[in-house]
Amino acid sequence: MSTTGQGTPAQSATADREIVISRVIDAPRELVFEAFTEVRHLSQWWGPEGFTTTTRAFEFRAGGEWDFLMHGPDGTDYTEWITWTEIVPPERIALLHGESRDDPNAFDSVLTFEPDGAATRIEMHTVFPTRELRDEAVEKYHAIEGGQQTLGNLAAYVAEIVRKGIED
Repeated sequence: MSTTGQGTPAQSATADREIVISRVIDAPRELVFEAFTEVRHLSQWWGPEGFTTTTRAFEFRAGGEWDFLMHGPDGTDYTEWITWTEIVPPERIALLHGESRDDPNAFDSVLTFEPDGAATRIEMHTVFPTRELRDEAVEKYHAIEGGQQTLGNLAAYVAEIVRKGIED
């Protein structure tokens, strides 16, 4: 039996449940990664255009949780919950994201941070429990556009930090 291509079946098995969004951000990898690690940063950029975030609890460590509300531009509040499942500074963050701790529809995301010259290439790879949940996220909640806008907000936020020279 051939061992070549063993990764292919696993990849194709989840392809219809995935969303992959990436962006090159003109800032050092450590700074882009740090923007995910502290609530003072996250509250400045997290979410699609027009959304704001209110954090109720935040502990950035494997097994830690981020409990927050996203406030939509139409005044709708969305209860959100993330638990960090793996953190490898400044390379990778894995998380489970749902509406609450017991959400059966929660989805897994892995964020990778790769140097790209002086910039950083961030990739957000999300896998939903079912194709239907992925399709609903795309069609009803505009997950692809929202993810792109969120990474755009991150890019603008860290660019401003670099511009001001207030990097910690």
